[in-house]
Amino acid sequence: MLAILAITAPIFILIGIGFLACRSQLVSREQAAGMGRFVITFALPALVIKALLERPLDEVLNWNYLLAFASGSLASFAIGYLVARRLRGDSLSGSALTGLGSAVSNSGFVGYPIVAMVVGPPAGVALALGMMVENLLMIPLALTLAELGRQREASVWQALGGTLASLMRHPVLIAISLGLGMALLDVRPPPVLMRVIEMLALASAPVALFVIGASLNGLKVGTLYGDMLQLSASKLLLHPLLVMGGFLLFPVADPQLRLAGILMACAPMMSIFPILGARYGLEGRCAAALVSATVLSFLSISLFLWLLH
Repeated sequence: MLAILAITAPIFILIGIGFLACRSQLVSREQAAGMGRFVITFALPALVIKALLERPLDEVLNWNYLLAFASGSLASFAIGYLVARRLRGDSLSGSALTGLGSAVSNSGFVGYPIVAMVVGPPAGVALALGMMVENLLMIPLALTLAELGRQREASVWQALGGTLASLMRHPVLIAISLGLGMALLDVRPPPVLMRVIEMLALASAPVALFVIGASLNGLKVGTLYGDMLQLSASKLLLHPLLVMGGFLLFPVADPQLRLAGILMACAPMMSIFPILGARYGLEGRCAAALVSATVLSFLSISLFLWLLH
């Protein structure tokens, strides 16, 4: 257990430092938001490009990993959606957001830093592959359903087209495309540029964790305890268990990459979850779920590390 705490404690200490810095007004929410934009726009894309160029293309494009991670995430989304829609009588938009919170991890800000400490270099590959699943499958699916619930007159294709057009401008997706293209053509950046990419990549984990902590300050939890418990349990326990099942259906030979995928699924939902929920009047529910899942993830990640090791 002490070995597990040695891995997880620094992660949550950095999150705590970010929270206290924002709480004590050493760093404002606007400054923390600027750091977050730096991570999304520069540091994470650099990390993805570095990871895609460091290993042979046939190792990076691991189709069994993609199928395993996608099948586990889709199953978690479906269960979260159906519980909200059928058992709790939630709206189409609310159910879609519940499914999204159950199946899409905070891969860049929480998942990657933890996985990097546990498995090392394969973490970058797992991040790139996981973000393909999240950005090309899970997020478009959830936002298309949510948009249909908000705009009853919109067609499926209109909602899907608008979502995909927005996602195609995402810096991480652009980095994935660039990295895969350079790996396919066996092209490498000049040494000076590669050094810049490496320096930016190194900044991604600590800055991301600091931003997560700062973003937790001031979030209103309210009385949404039922939503908090359902979404936290779905994301922190159900999602990694279903991804484990996905790896049984689609075996991945590299045990480190397999472990990386399961730990990525252990991370809480993405930090922009409340921002997405605000479009549908669900920011309170999403913020409460994000707070509880981020706090409880310390226990769930430690549990899965203990079980898997």
